[in-house]
Amino acid sequence: MLKLSVLDQSPIRKGGTASDAVHETIALAKACEEFGYERYWLAEHHNTNSFAGSTPEVLIARVAAETERMRI
Repeated sequence: MLKLSVLDQSPIRKGGTASDAVHETIALAKACEEFGYERYWLAEHHNTNSFAGSTPEVLIARVAAETERMRI
């Protein structure tokens, strides 16, 4: 059986905010779980305005609370 994972960098889209990026990360995680993905990885970034993921340990807890069976 093929096991799929996602690596999410929580990008901030043009015209969007860091808050939008976090909400989009959560929505993507929920969709990935519905599609049967096994794992959801969150990247850590510092000193950039392009990504919202500077504290993955906080985001991990939020994504885990919003999903049921994926490994985060």
